[in-house]
Amino acid sequence: MKIEMEGSLIRMIPESDTEKEQLNQLWTIIIDCVNQNKKLVPVGEYIPGMKEVATFNIE
Repeated sequence: MKIEMEGSLIRMIPESDTEKEQLNQLWTIIIDCVNQNKKLVPVGEYIPGMKEVATFNIE
């Protein structure tokens, strides 16, 4: 998955069919969050080279 940032915009560009399906699932979840006044909140740490997973919780 390619991620581009431009100011406050974040673009996620899938690079395989699996990533397209996963991005579609994420898109659906995020749309539901907006309708229900929920947000994505980071959990723990993301440290390149040490902890390669960024984890978020829906609150």
